[in-house]
Amino acid sequence: MKFMKLGSRPDTFYTDEAVRSVSSEVTSDLIVQVKGSRYLLHKFPLLSKCLRLQRICSESPETLQHQIVQLPDFPGGTEAFELCAKFCYGITITLSAYNIVAARCAAEYLQMTEDVEKGNLVYKLEVFFNSCILHGWRDSIVTLHTTKAFPLWSEDLRITSRCIEAIALKASTHPSKVSLSHSHSRRVRDDVSCNGVEGQRQRPAAKGWWAEDIAELGIDLYWRTMIAIKSDGKIPSNLIGEALQIYASRWLPNISRKIKATREPAGSNSDSDSASEVTSKSRLLLESIVSLLPSEKGAVSCSFLLKLLKAANILNVSSSSKMELARRVALQVEEARVSDLLIPSLSSSSNTLYDVDIVLTILEQFMLQGQSPPTSPPRSKLGTERRRRSRSAENIDFKLQESRRSSSASHSSKLKVAKIVDGYLQQIAKDKNLPLSKFIAVVETIPDFSRLDHDELYRAIDIYLKAHPDLNKSERKKLCRVLDCKKLSVEACMHAAQNEKLPLRVVVQVLFFEQARAAMTGGKVTDLPSNIKALLASHNIDPSKPPRALSTTTSIPGDDQWSTVSGLRSPKSRISTLRMKLAEDDDLDENDMNPDGMGRPSKFKGFCALPTGPKKMFSRLLSTNRNATEKS
Repeated sequence: MKFMKLGSRPDTFYTDEAVRSVSSEVTSDLIVQVKGSRYLLHKFPLLSKCLRLQRICSESPETLQHQIVQLPDFPGGTEAFELCAKFCYGITITLSAYNIVAARCAAEYLQMTEDVEKGNLVYKLEVFFNSCILHGWRDSIVTLHTTKAFPLWSEDLRITSRCIEAIALKASTHPSKVSLSHSHSRRVRDDVSCNGVEGQRQRPAAKGWWAEDIAELGIDLYWRTMIAIKSDGKIPSNLIGEALQIYASRWLPNISRKIKATREPAGSNSDSDSASEVTSKSRLLLESIVSLLPSEKGAVSCSFLLKLLKAANILNVSSSSKMELARRVALQVEEARVSDLLIPSLSSSSNTLYDVDIVLTILEQFMLQGQSPPTSPPRSKLGTERRRRSRSAENIDFKLQESRRSSSASHSSKLKVAKIVDGYLQQIAKDKNLPLSKFIAVVETIPDFSRLDHDELYRAIDIYLKAHPDLNKSERKKLCRVLDCKKLSVEACMHAAQNEKLPLRVVVQVLFFEQARAAMTGGKVTDLPSNIKALLASHNIDPSKPPRALSTTTSIPGDDQWSTVSGLRSPKSRISTLRMKLAEDDDLDENDMNPDGMGRPSKFKGFCALPTGPKKMFSRLLSTNRNATEKS
């Protein structure tokens, strides 16, 4: 920290009956009032250096003993005025980054310029500011921070802009060439104590050494400083992202707790006003951080972006800021965790625990990025045109090939996102207020090929059915249409076959697909009874071929222990479960009715009407295939 001392005389100011005076053999003849404080001084030393006091005294009537001058709008208050007064008397004053802004504004107000006297206070302050303050890293930050108390004066005198330029220039400089701040020096000492001196010598200097120091600034000054740093173009985007994360963690902690306090009934109007002011400042801060986010993908982590999105939801920031965050999250949503996507819903129009709409927006944006590119341009029928293809046409083909590569590369991202979405579905399925339409909408945002299996989706569906026992038959069928039974594991099939909440159609499909799979594994496909083959054929299933995927997805609760469901190992259990389901759902729903109102024959009722002999054969087949599987 740099200091400057001016003057050589000892301090002779004293207070007597709330009046500040200066010890002198000469009688005082000037009274100056500054914001409620009174100073009993002398005209000669002050008027010889302050042009403004000269003009005021020349224009105001002179009394017999003291002339009174009032300065109600004096910048810096009594402390700044006393600094200027002591300078006029030649009394020693000490200037530093903490008081130079106030002294500079006060000197400008009193017009203590070179026009009045050579070597006046304005000149000396400018020399100290340019030669010392702006050359020091810490001094520049402290000075910039103090300009907040004098925003208009600091802007007019270019103190703010010069400090910002100096900070931005030093941020892109190697720390060895900058007078490091206290916080960075402390980090260096900690590294030495942990890693040893030799290890510290070999370790390269931290590139983002400046981030923690400028995080002390208020959001308005910080925003301008970061804009200057970004416009310089020398700082990588990932370091900009790290700096923003440091600033957010410094100024946005425990937002939910603060906002909850603001929404509780306030004891008085003043409490309500202060709470509203806190919310408004936090909202401005968050929107400013969003505007500073680097445009490059990966400059900030997906987890950080989702934390900002949670805060944006709590603070009710502008929809444009929310959409910008959602768009950025979509670019790297494959890095997200399920817990990051659980964004609290604070909407008065919705009673759901989580904001599903914003997650839907993220997933839709993600899918828009991964859309397959158009096919190559149609070939010309004329050979001459093909031979005369221009260089630009070849460039188009090259770009199309590149876009195909990027699209195929995004396939792995879709697989990762599908797993994240299925985990997210399991969490939101527990919400009793979650509408079925939103649950299905989240499921259908992910294409079918992205889910290699439907176990996790089935888990989510089962959780939703448990949390919503009032769903009618039609709603349960609509929910289970998103499930592909062919993509269920053996354990999931065993659980689903005994799941009383699933519609009959799903249970029958599970039993058939599992039986076909077991038959192929045991090599007994050709031994299937003709009536079973006919029933499988009625569902367009060829047991001799691997099952195709339907258009669905699944998952089941972890507490259901599929591997311990031993009852389904018995063929009798399978048949009894099927009979029970058939009996429960024997009536036809609206989808099983012909346009003329007559019920069409149900495939499942047809199965129920199978004679006893084939049913026994079906039971034997189950046991035979089970034994064959166990032997293999």
